[in-house]
Amino acid sequence: MDLGTANTIIIYNDKVVVDEPSIIAIERNTGKVLAVGKRAQMMHGKTHENIKTIRPLRDGVIADFQSAEYMIREFIKMIGPSRTLFPPALRMVICIPSGITEVEERAVKDSAEQAGAKEVRLIHEPMAAAIGIGIDVLEPTGNMVIDIGGGTSEIAVIALGGIVNNKSIRIAGDDFNADIEEYMRKQHNINIGERTSELIKIEVGSALTEIDNPPPDYAVHGRDMLTGIPKEIYVNYAEIAHALDKSISKIEAAVLNALEMTPPELAADIFKTGIYLAGGGSLLRGLDKRIHMKTKLPVHVADDPLHAVARGTGIALKNFDKFTFLIK
Repeated sequence: MDLGTANTIIIYNDKVVVDEPSIIAIERNTGKVLAVGKRAQMMHGKTHENIKTIRPLRDGVIADFQSAEYMIREFIKMIGPSRTLFPPALRMVICIPSGITEVEERAVKDSAEQAGAKEVRLIHEPMAAAIGIGIDVLEPTGNMVIDIGGGTSEIAVIALGGIVNNKSIRIAGDDFNADIEEYMRKQHNINIGERTSELIKIEVGSALTEIDNPPPDYAVHGRDMLTGIPKEIYVNYAEIAHALDKSISKIEAAVLNALEMTPPELAADIFKTGIYLAGGGSLLRGLDKRIHMKTKLPVHVADDPLHAVARGTGIALKNFDKFTFLIK
């Protein structure tokens, strides 16, 4: 289970069975769960006072314990109906950011146990991403993995089945969305919501002001801040590249910092193997090129970056007792 700030992905018997946004809609009066995942996402920003939508995870860690437990429980139900009287005892491997504290680790474990898991192990996200990309993490070769998710960007150097050094920064997809919202307010005097900024990022988001085969301009609808009337404007990818520049520079600085801390023998390996990008954030146009220009190292984007971490977690589940780096 890849319990992410933006999306939760569950792999069961080698198949992705749940791939939903990490969001839940709850009725305020009764505390009843109205919707979870995509249906709750559609309600986000459009609710009246009796319904609240909650994103239980912030910056890669559980911020709202009870909502997280409800959400995990609902997602586990989606795997398939338990036809027997006694539901099956689930063994679970859940990914966590590498910069997480013990208290936050405990919260993830407790949520999963409350939701019905019998045995829970935790795995650090960059490690899961490396396994999912197809790197043999037990080899004595250094590999650098950057996992850009919704709440955190994880940069880690992995060798011999362990993380040699890592940098976890709380700048990722959510910050890109906030940057776009702010840019729209300042430059175009238009107010937009979280969902719209996410769509802008997907449709015309870019890390560079000049890219090959650029996407067409995108129509944005929002509220004019001067008149209060809804209006439409068009934005292009170069504008969004300017808006995201500050956050991407911070990620670049963290990558350089992680490279500085790498032991020389592993640095020699990384020069040959390059840097691997995973997580939804690595789908941003031109990001691989930008990191390559900064580090002069080859940069590879995973085949299916969104599911790389979840796939790695699935492989870790199969080797439940073999992988010694799983946290009990």
